[in-house]
Amino acid sequence: MKQIFNNVISLFVVIIVLFLIIPLPTFMLDFLLIINIGLSIMILMITMNIAEPLEFSIFPSLLLVTTLFRLGMNVSSTRLILSNGGNAGSVIKSFGQLITSGNIVIGVVIFFIIVLVQFIVITKGAERVAEVAARFTLDAMPGKQMAIDADLSSGLINEQEAKLRRYKIQKEADFYGAMDGATKIVKGDAVMSLLITLINFVGGVLIGMVSGGGDFTTVLNTYSIATIGDGLVSQLPALMISTATGMIVTRSVSDGSLNTDVIGQFKAQPRAIMVTGVVLLFLAAIPNTPRLALLAGGSLLLLGGFLIGRKLEASRAAELVAAEGPELPPEEEAPSENEYYKDINNVYSLLTVEPLEMEFGYSLIPMVDESHGGKLISRVVIFRRQFAQDMGFVIPSIRMHDAASLGTNQYVVRVKGEEVARGEILVDYYLALEPANPLGQVDGIETVEPAYGIPSRWILPENKEIAEIYGYTVIDPLSVMLTHLSETIKKHVHELLGRSETMQLVENLKRTSPELVEEAVPNIVSYASLEKILRNLLREGVPIKDLGTIIEAASEALSQNGDIDMATEQVRAALSRTITRRFCENGQLRVVTLDAEVEKRIISSITRNEQGIYLAMGPDLMQQIISQLSEHLKKFNDLSQTPILLVSQVIRGYFSRMITQFYPNLYVLAFNEITNNVQIQALGNITIENNRKAVVGT
Repeated sequence: MKQIFNNVISLFVVIIVLFLIIPLPTFMLDFLLIINIGLSIMILMITMNIAEPLEFSIFPSLLLVTTLFRLGMNVSSTRLILSNGGNAGSVIKSFGQLITSGNIVIGVVIFFIIVLVQFIVITKGAERVAEVAARFTLDAMPGKQMAIDADLSSGLINEQEAKLRRYKIQKEADFYGAMDGATKIVKGDAVMSLLITLINFVGGVLIGMVSGGGDFTTVLNTYSIATIGDGLVSQLPALMISTATGMIVTRSVSDGSLNTDVIGQFKAQPRAIMVTGVVLLFLAAIPNTPRLALLAGGSLLLLGGFLIGRKLEASRAAELVAAEGPELPPEEEAPSENEYYKDINNVYSLLTVEPLEMEFGYSLIPMVDESHGGKLISRVVIFRRQFAQDMGFVIPSIRMHDAASLGTNQYVVRVKGEEVARGEILVDYYLALEPANPLGQVDGIETVEPAYGIPSRWILPENKEIAEIYGYTVIDPLSVMLTHLSETIKKHVHELLGRSETMQLVENLKRTSPELVEEAVPNIVSYASLEKILRNLLREGVPIKDLGTIIEAASEALSQNGDIDMATEQVRAALSRTITRRFCENGQLRVVTLDAEVEKRIISSITRNEQGIYLAMGPDLMQQIISQLSEHLKKFNDLSQTPILLVSQVIRGYFSRMITQFYPNLYVLAFNEITNNVQIQALGNITIENNRKAVVGT
């Protein structure tokens, strides 16, 4: 029985479809028409009593069901009007006589006024509001998600609250998108009502004249009253539904099926049900209305709303008593783990993969817990803001939690569920980085700095001053962990950029350059291509903050050639000022270069196959380049600048992918990526070994 009750809405929709085929007797049509009016009033009352659209998330689907129900009634009434000499029941007759008042012209005029008010004023306005609300909700999503990430990182909310807020934002976008389409249904319903009314009137008059239903005046009077009554009974609920549509889109989130949500959310509004019953009882007091049907419907709704409201109050009181009563024993507070995972939906929660995750040993928890003075979260917020300003990409929130599997002083950084970095720090010590030529030795525990691999020592706080005098760089443990985390994120940031992040960046650009986005994305540059280009840039440390220039250059490149690698190189050339600022210091750029003969050999090694373009370099040439480059890179050890290899644009992309496998901290730049006002100083030049020996011999 309960299963049937839970699927009553599905059965109702099937029955509505059958109304289009199966003839209905007049008494059944009268009852269904009253139900239609009452349902419309109830929906209108609910939309007026909710605080936000999320409380009535079933509305778009309900709008389709009610429209289909109304059309089914129209078809049934049309069948009765045309086949039963204009007699379609007492409800239609009563409404027809009420609006005509003995004058057909007045009835027709009032009916068309009601239809035009619905079609032009309410439906058209609701359609526009729904369209604007859908667009604004989508535009606001990136900002709302960034605010959630900021609150999560600052500790204002926990991970569960952040997930609920993200879920709500997603459901809001889905709801307003559905409402944008649902308003087209209301508009079509208004047009269809005009056509059905015309069919009833013209078809009825023709049938009445042919079948000998009386003289022309009698036929006209009979069918006009039936037609106008049918149109009015149909348009009144349609008018209220259109009004409800306009109300709900100006001010939706559900977890269950439509059946459960409809029943549950209607039962949660007993006041609206009671008000609907009162309205129906008031209508029964008006002359020329179907009093019996209205009295029955109003009384049932009033009694049902009262009983539901009393039951709801009783359940709330029981919850309050339970909340104030004694706590349940631990075994009764929550289901066991086995019981919890019997629900398959709870098992699916285990499949969630966090983009960024950090696990801590027991002794490191106070560094994270702000209630104990931990400052890691606030430092991460500062780093995220600075990284967004520098690189143009917002790092997703980092899920932080303890892990019993780790040592007490260990921490692990995971990207998409997999470990990418691990470190160990001593909370009550300082880390002293050893200089090249220390003035003295400091007692401590030898270790290696986790971010850069520098030989270091964990020293006691009382030895901090003497270590600084000896030339050591002393760092507190929180800074050690944060530096390791930030360098890990920079190394893997391209893995954090997915399709949704790309779309958010584009939506953010749309606020300032809507014409560029509308023209280029996704017509010329698809989201998939843009994602690959942005990943290529982030992988090599190139900021993507100037997204407008990136899209313009990518559009030009992809319109000429669909190759992503070539498009990336053209984008890098367009970002020459950005790249120069990123890697140049004080107007100087110290680099290692390639000999012209080496570049020729590399160019001749470029091979194309079905998978794309790659370097098929011989092992001898590769070994010479790697060994010479190893010697030249040592010259950067005493410089603050990162190692840079300067090559031509033709080979930059392919050579960079090959050489960074051996030297991941090496940046490969092209000549056209450096602006003219920079002074380039070559610290070394890679040549072919045979040529170099020949030069030495001469």
